[in-house]
Amino acid sequence: MTGRPAPQSSRERQETTMRPVDSLVFEAVSHCGNWVCRAVRQWERIAGVNVQNRLRVGVVGLGFAGRTALEAFSELPDVEVVALAGLEKGTLTSLGEKHDVPHLYERWEDLLETDGLEAVSIGTPTQLHAPIALKALEKGLHVLCEKPLARTVAEGTAMVEASKKAGRVLNVVFNHRERGDVAVLKHQIDEGLLGRVYYAKAHWMRRNGIPGMGGWFTNRELSGGGPLIDLGVHILDLALHLLNEPKVNTVSANTFAELGPRGRGSAVPNANTLGSAFEVEDLATAYLRLDGGGALQLETSWATYRAPGDNFGIELFGTEGGAKIEVQNYSNVDTLRIFTDVGGVPAEVKPATGAGLGHRAVVQEFVKIVQSGDWAAHNGSEALVRTEVIDACYASAKAGREVVLNG
Repeated sequence: MTGRPAPQSSRERQETTMRPVDSLVFEAVSHCGNWVCRAVRQWERIAGVNVQNRLRVGVVGLGFAGRTALEAFSELPDVEVVALAGLEKGTLTSLGEKHDVPHLYERWEDLLETDGLEAVSIGTPTQLHAPIALKALEKGLHVLCEKPLARTVAEGTAMVEASKKAGRVLNVVFNHRERGDVAVLKHQIDEGLLGRVYYAKAHWMRRNGIPGMGGWFTNRELSGGGPLIDLGVHILDLALHLLNEPKVNTVSANTFAELGPRGRGSAVPNANTLGSAFEVEDLATAYLRLDGGGALQLETSWATYRAPGDNFGIELFGTEGGAKIEVQNYSNVDTLRIFTDVGGVPAEVKPATGAGLGHRAVVQEFVKIVQSGDWAAHNGSEALVRTEVIDACYASAKAGREVVLNG
């Protein structure tokens, strides 16, 4: 590993001896409100101490992904966001002031040089995921990366190998598996309520949802693809997660670009931030054959002529029961149905689910893993499987034939 020596980890710092007064402050701060925490953090910076042994994190990106991560990390008493990077100067300054971030940078390269940094959260356009992660891991930093892992299998593989070589955590943000309805359904599946699930259908469909016509999302070089890599990777993750990670053997896919190239279907009317052509698909469908004889159908779009909305979900068919999650416009109310037989009569169950923590759960789990010191199993390999499947879908659509994975 090149670069400066890895900074002392929060776990290692916890092994140092606290002065009695620091112990008292640590106990008090662990139960404090946000304004007290901010005051204590300011005092710590002046005094040059870190009585809470907080994990020092830097956040790259000022868009939705970056802001969501910044808020989630800032809420945790055992974390300090010490650096923030992004190109929008006004947003950078306002977010830095709001969350009391001491070091603000326009360049992510400069953020990685922040003294004492231990982990970095990447919430940038997809083409920057690999460069930032590779450099961060080389410096001995832990990495939380927004989905997808990377644009291609080659980039994703390099990231996973860098994580293994550095002995540092590489996790990817798949926040929808942290929904309450998904957690309840996962429990029911693991308890055997559905029996053996042999077929699944997952979808994410929008009426007008192209995220910025002419922006980085619709530029193939910057994004890696359209709704398949953007939304499809989420529903693919949900399906594989619920089905206990079956291997995908073959993929047969089609992609279409019918509305976007004609300037239709944009989520932001008249948006054209880069001035580039619409270079990606606006609808994709794929049929996946799974190890063990099961099958999975994926369907995803940014723009189609259908009922208004931004809707996603999954339907499972098992030998002893079935289930369906249908989410309309990101709702978390009354979204789960389980189908079974009671006394030989068809029955439908509507479990109470709750919202779940979403992004916050992903950030909390990342922090927990880093602070545990048990890092070996968290190297991005699971996220790489998703990238391999998405890559195969694009290859299948381009070639007009089925693509074989796993040998």
